[in-house]
This record gives sequence, C-alpha cells and structure tokens, in this order.
Amino acid sequence: MNDIFLDLGFMTIKWYSFLMFVALLLGIFLVLREAKRFKINESFMVNLIFWTAILGFIGARLYFVLFNFDYYSSHLNEIYKIWEGGLAIHGAIILGGLFIILYTKKYKVKTLRIFDILAPALLLGQAIGRWGNFFNGEAHGGITTLSFLQSLHLPDFIIEGMHINGVYYHPTFLYESLWSLIGVIILLILRRTRYIKVGNITAIYLMWYSFGRFFIEGLRTDSLMLGNFRIAQIISIILFITGLIILIISKKKSKLENLYNSLDKSENVDVKF
Repeated sequence: MNDIFLDLGFMTIKWYSFLMFVALLLGIFLVLREAKRFKINESFMVNLIFWTAILGFIGARLYFVLFNFDYYSSHLNEIYKIWEGGLAIHGAIILGGLFIILYTKKYKVKTLRIFDILAPALLLGQAIGRWGNFFNGEAHGGITTLSFLQSLHLPDFIIEGMHINGVYYHPTFLYESLWSLIGVIILLILRRTRYIKVGNITAIYLMWYSFGRFFIEGLRTDSLMLGNFRIAQIISIILFITGLIILIISKKKSKLENLYNSLDKSENVDVKF
C-alpha cells in the first residue's frame, strides 16, 4: 500500500497527514456550527479548538512514545515524526480533556456542554484517522485468510492493503472506523432529542467508543502493553466506567432539568476576547 498522497518533488504529503488535516477541518466545522446554535462566542471556541488540537496531538504522541520508550530512547530523532504514525487517541483524550476542563473553568463555561459539543467531532476524527493507519500498514489485526476477507465483501483495495509481506491480516482499522462512524450518527441524532441532558453525549461517546475499542484492541497485533495487559483495554474500561457514572448522575435529576437543548441563561457562554 502506497502511503504517499501527493509527491510534489520538493516535498511529499502522506495519506496519514492528509487525513488528519481533513479530520481536523471537518471537526472544526461540526463544532463551530453546534456552538453557534448555543450562541457561544466564536473566538472562545476557535481558541479552545486551536489549543486543544495542539495539546491533543502532543498528548497522543507522548503517550505512544512513553509506552515505546525502549525504542525511542535510542531513536530520539524520530519522536517528532508524527506523519509516520504513532499517535494514541487515549493520550489526546487525556491531555486535551484536561486542558478543556481548565479552559472552561477559567471562563466559567459549563464544561460538560463543551465536551458534548466536541464529542461527535472527535469521534468523526477517529473514524477518519484510522484510514491513515491503513495507508501506513499499521493498526491491523492478526493473520487471517483471503477467503475470510472476501466473505466480508470488502473492496479489493482494502483486501490488497491487508496483504502485507505475503500474509493477510484482519482490517481492525476498518472495524474501528465503522464503529466510530456509527457512533457519530448516533450522537448527532441523540443531541437533537428532547430529553437529552448536558453530559449525556459525552457519557455515551465514552461508553460507545470504549466498548468497541476494548474488543477491537483484542484483535490487534501492535497493542501498547503494560506487562501482560493491553493499555488501550485498561483505559477503555476506565473511560467506559467514567461515562456510565456521568450518565447515572444525570438520571438522578428531574427529567426536565439540565437539558442539553435548553440554554440556561445562567450559563456564561458569551465569552468576550
């Protein structure tokens, strides 16, 4: 599989980088459109997106490097080469999420509402980003057969992309991408429902993605490990439980209290810069 999207002679653009850029643009579009519906100051959101994206990429790379430190300690010049792959979404969620909490607290904006606005865009980015892994020939599963891949009615280019060094592999990148895409559709539908509460979209995102990632991770051959345990599965359990707790707490309140689609006038969302 060719990982080059565009060769300009003096520089090359890889599919991984191109798809990350597309994911970011689409994510920004979704976020700003939803924020506008709640009359959230655009400068506030643009600033938040800018720093969250930067810290998210840093977190994703540091997370990956940390759990592959035996390799990168001897290859320090490769740490910054994110276009070659090696971004862990859980690192982005952790560092990016911490920044959002601090940022929203500073400007007295309801944190969970901002997370709700960002969640579908993030999941869409994850769905697109997995195709970058495909073109890099990474994030695949264990050995399988040509007949199995054909039984899934996959396009020939995916089957050939999973034919690496004479062996066919499970397209776990595709499993996760489709799971994430279905999740995006669910979240977009749910946030227009009448009784969805602030925090519910975030909770469902955490539970949906973590549930799928836990099982898909079990098929992968390149998992980051902590002893005999797959790190992504451990984090998935933690994030799933976090989402469940958020959901349970919201259910304890009145049916008409803290609704996502009802803007509370007490919320300071018209932040000025």
